Amino acid sequence: MIDTDELARRNAEFVASGVFADLPLQSTGNLRVIGCVDPRVDPSIVLGLTFGDAVVMRNIGGRVTPATLRSWVMLAKVAQARRPGPPQPGGHLVVLHHTDCGIRDLAAYPEQLAEYFEIPVAELEGKAVMDPRASVAMDVELIKRALPPGLPVSGLVYDVHTGLVETVVAPTGR
Repeated sequence: MIDTDELARRNAEFVASGVFADLPLQSTGNLRVIGCVDPRVDPSIVLGLTFGDAVVMRNIGGRVTPATLRSWVMLAKVAQARRPGPPQPGGHLVVLHHTDCGIRDLAAYPEQLAEYFEIPVAELEGKAVMDPRASVAMDVELIKRALPPGLPVSGLVYDVHTGLVETVVAPTGR
């Protein structure tokens, strides 16, 4: 069991590494990732990211919901406040879904799932919660329609059994 003493010990090792020192608020590579909260699918580990490489947002299923879009808009405002002027070129937004996702189990609770997506229960089937390839493609399209242009977006599916990532939607500009 990991208790607070163990967490404090691990934190001391982290502090000794110095990896956090003088990192800017914004990620160094303008990479943004939306992924699932499933502990088997930590986007930083699965994608080989290092500290400061990306802004990683995690939620149930790694889904793009209205709340997710609102958060991305707020993060853009934070970046704008820290770095006045035009947005920095480059960057990439990655939607990362995975196999054997627990969001499939929420299909048994349609009212809660519909509330999560902020849609009527009758529209849940269109969210493809049972198919990670379909859902990641759908969420990439949502981002392309909802956010301002200029940032390439791609969709990946991580296989929890093989550890491999499949590109379902190649990076496309919007």
